[in-house]
Amino acid sequence: MANGTDYYAVLGVPSSAPADEIKKQYRRLAKQYHPDANQNDPKAADRFKEISEAYNVVGDAEKRKQYDDMRRLGAFGGVGGFNSGSARPSSRPSGFGGTGPGQGGPGTFNDFDVGGLGGLGDLFSSMFGAGARARNKGPERGQTVEQTVEIPFRVAATGGKVPVDIEVNEECAVCHGNGAAPGAQLKPCTECSGRGVISFGQGSFAVNRPCPVCVGRGSIPSERCPTCRGTGEARVRRKVLISVPSGAESGHKVRLRGQGGKGAAGGQAGDLVITFDVQSDRFYKRDGLDLIATVPINVAQATLGSRVSVRTLDGKKVAIRIPAGTSAGKRFKVSGQGIEKDGSKGDLLVEVTITVPGALNEAQEKAMRDFAEASGLKY
Repeated sequence: MANGTDYYAVLGVPSSAPADEIKKQYRRLAKQYHPDANQNDPKAADRFKEISEAYNVVGDAEKRKQYDDMRRLGAFGGVGGFNSGSARPSSRPSGFGGTGPGQGGPGTFNDFDVGGLGGLGDLFSSMFGAGARARNKGPERGQTVEQTVEIPFRVAATGGKVPVDIEVNEECAVCHGNGAAPGAQLKPCTECSGRGVISFGQGSFAVNRPCPVCVGRGSIPSERCPTCRGTGEARVRRKVLISVPSGAESGHKVRLRGQGGKGAAGGQAGDLVITFDVQSDRFYKRDGLDLIATVPINVAQATLGSRVSVRTLDGKKVAIRIPAGTSAGKRFKVSGQGIEKDGSKGDLLVEVTITVPGALNEAQEKAMRDFAEASGLKY
């Protein structure tokens, strides 16, 4: 943020605000300034992007800690720092106060550019996202998309393919990522003189960070792209066919290389990470690699014995012999008809339940009474 504005100020919360308060405030502001709800207000899109950028940092525990550390060093203007003066743009910040190496004093930092400082450069890149990398004007890897997908029980058990609709941010096809409307002119950004970065100093300390006006591009279009509203990105929906391995369970993840967001400036596409959520089945339940199928039988079948037909996972029918005197909950095993995974295969366990008729005709009732009397039962 330029001119001393920081992410907490953007969200309108104190730097000591707890995470849930920050999240609540972000949702309120995002709803208020969402472009879909403010189609006649072009400034709302800019405000929404600003809010989202702020929450992307202070809404993440790790990034927030890094950001707070940098604020204390005065990297964001008017907060913390080595001296109490406010932050000031500068093309050449002064040194730390020594006479330079080899002259008996501490070394002098003539240009403290976070892009070449390893950890600090990574820190800024992680906090500011694509904007921090834009000044390199080189290829950028596309967005990695993570999505949870519901998988039918039988597809998860036997393996197969399922179509998945995904949404990703891709380089705008109209402006090709430069944010300019067709025919618009690109002029050097006056805020950063076309560098794409602004140097901010706090006393003897300064850092380079993306220009907030041109978002690190170094240029500003005379007219913003109407498709992406100048962001250089567009939300795209597409369908992907996902292969489900045999024996997949809820929580199982599949990574598809290069199936995520399209890379910018010729960069490699991101990945698609799918997490499975296996649906329940009306007939089968799962216990490890074993399948459990519940089959109802009546009192006569349980008492006298019977045969029942059960369909296996692959659609075949197998006959199960129910011996006389079978009680409810008894299980019968059909070997090798369970779930196959990593070279192992489970069994099909057929569990019987005994159903009691709700109403009897005259002949059925007489037969039951005769049975009860023969058994010495009183009713």
